Amino acid sequence: MSVSASVIRDFLSAIHPYDTFATDELTQVAGCFRSLTIPKGEIIYQLGARLDGLYVIYDGQVQVEGPDGEIVSSLRAKNTFGERGLLREGYAVTSARALDDVTVLLLPAFDFQALMEGHPPFNLFFTRNRSSLPTPRQNTLANMRVEQLMASSPIGCSPEASVGEAARILRDHRISSLVVTEEGRLVGLLTLRDITNRVVAAGLGHDTRVADVMSPDPYTLPPTAIGSDVLHLMMERGIGHVPIANGDQVVGIVTQTNLTRVQAENSALLVRDIAQAQTIEQMAATTARIPQLLVHLVGAGNRHEVVTRLITDIADSTTRRLLAMAEEKLGPPPVPYLWLACGSQGRQEQAGVSDQDNCLMLDDAATEDDDAYFKALAEFVCDGLDACGYVYCPGDMMATNPKWRQTISVWRSYFKGWINTPDPMAQMLASVMFDLRPIGGDERLFDKVQAETLKFASRNSIFVAHMVSNSIKHAPPLGLLRGFATLRSGEHKNQIDLKHNGVVPVVDLGRVSALKGEITAVNTRARLVAAQAKGIISTSGGQDLIDAYDLIAETRLSHQARLIRSGKTPDNFMSPTVLSEFERSHLRDAFVVVRTMQSAAGGGRGLLG
Repeated sequence: MSVSASVIRDFLSAIHPYDTFATDELTQVAGCFRSLTIPKGEIIYQLGARLDGLYVIYDGQVQVEGPDGEIVSSLRAKNTFGERGLLREGYAVTSARALDDVTVLLLPAFDFQALMEGHPPFNLFFTRNRSSLPTPRQNTLANMRVEQLMASSPIGCSPEASVGEAARILRDHRISSLVVTEEGRLVGLLTLRDITNRVVAAGLGHDTRVADVMSPDPYTLPPTAIGSDVLHLMMERGIGHVPIANGDQVVGIVTQTNLTRVQAENSALLVRDIAQAQTIEQMAATTARIPQLLVHLVGAGNRHEVVTRLITDIADSTTRRLLAMAEEKLGPPPVPYLWLACGSQGRQEQAGVSDQDNCLMLDDAATEDDDAYFKALAEFVCDGLDACGYVYCPGDMMATNPKWRQTISVWRSYFKGWINTPDPMAQMLASVMFDLRPIGGDERLFDKVQAETLKFASRNSIFVAHMVSNSIKHAPPLGLLRGFATLRSGEHKNQIDLKHNGVVPVVDLGRVSALKGEITAVNTRARLVAAQAKGIISTSGGQDLIDAYDLIAETRLSHQARLIRSGKTPDNFMSPTVLSEFERSHLRDAFVVVRTMQSAAGGGRGLLG
């Protein structure tokens, strides 16, 4: 089927990034495309072939296949394919096959490159290498978006309500202002200062109407405003409350308290408050501020590895303070010990949802009688962590479990046994323990253990093969029809799990890469970068995987920050519908990269390719 240039133009106008072109530009771009009809079952291009250009599906369905013929994506009308190869020296990194009679629009490679160089929105859409982005600005009031500062869904009252009723609302909600609305429209603002100056000081009764003492038609700002707009308005007008409104519909409010809280919520201050805490209750009050810290860090544009590192630092400080408090209570330890974290804390990847995973390594001089001390120490620390929001590990992977509170000799035997007999349980335990990171105590106890274990494990081909197999069990949420495979039932129906189907597959690939290269880093991104430098992962494949991981991890953090801002508990389950078509397209591409790298790892070629 031949498609005319005018039809191509109209078709592209509804697809991003072509909708960013001016009308005359789009007409010119559409003229660069040519339509091709591909019969059912025919190969459009093979892995490693020189690409003719960028493909956009006009009609029909295309199946994208990995190196071993495995399905990595099934695409329909308006979907694009071939761009990854064009960005990687022009050679296909997957294969593409027509599932039925397909009409595609082909933008020649030369024209694709010209648009990449001459049209920034087009370049932004197809460029996934986020490492070249400028360093984020510091988290300051001046450059934060208003939506990161405001309290959402502000409490309000009617202008006909009495001042007494309004005062009770202020008291019950522990707030300093009320938005006054009539039929959903903002008509005024009532603050505690208004009640003090205009009611109490004026000798008016508590039955006075709010309409008579409120500030009518208050100054507002739109959600597109930034922190400096709020500061300037407050300074210029001498006010302490600024409603945020879309037209006359209030969506939030920014107060001086909000601004003060932003200044107070940085990781260094939280670490300081934890270090100075004298009770577990004081520590819990500090860690309760972590969700807002996450919101501010994400809102300021910090990269995901910065956000998770800063949040993990707080968990580390909390653990060390609890260890110090335990020693103050129990006395000095009978032998040297080392407290280690595994899981997300071990990898320095904690986000808005975290349980605790930890263990104790004891000097070989420890006796059975000494265990009473370390049992009490473990219970004190784990109970304290739970009180601070780091809930008990559902799998009992904690130092309170005697199995995970052992001497160095026993730990060596654990690792040796798991490596020599890599059954499913051994693989799971090894996966957890390869993420160990010292937190408090004598770190010398771990140095040789880690190096010896990595060396021993990397030389056992059967164990490595089992770990590779284990690393591809978590599949990215790619569906054959709509781009994403969402959960089919339960509380999170029609959502995707950004942890187990998003970041975990990359975490597993990073762990296997570290194992093969005897890399001591435990942070996933650091592992991938080191593996790429050592040739464990190819340059192009490694960069693709790092870019994909960056996008998935940042999508997860943005999702959690969005929940926190709306007053909800952060989780890892996101509906794809909250994303724009632009965001969905890139997230789908990231999942395709992960699946392709999993296929490479599981296909006997390792991660090279």
